[in-house]
Amino acid sequence: MTPSKEQIIEIRRKLDFTQVQLAQLLGVHPLTVSKWERGELKPTAHQHAMMESFRAASTKQENIGEAVAGLLMTAGVAFAIFALLDAAYGKKK
Repeated sequence: MTPSKEQIIEIRRKLDFTQVQLAQLLGVHPLTVSKWERGELKPTAHQHAMMESFRAASTKQENIGEAVAGLLMTAGVAFAIFALLDAAYGKKK
């Protein structure tokens, strides 16, 4: 089941991401995120699964969005995705 436009907006806002940042993490153009949020397009199953992982990360680790935004600027997309997935599914410290 694909997420609704409201759910996509909620995930992005919960992480305090811009459309550009979410697009970078999902490997799509920022206009694609905009179209998802307007209900003009639907994300793929893979993109939906990634967004659900991002939601889980935001629930398990407060301010993960801020940390990931910094990683996007300095370390790149791969490391930012690792940090999100580690927050969502990694072992508790």
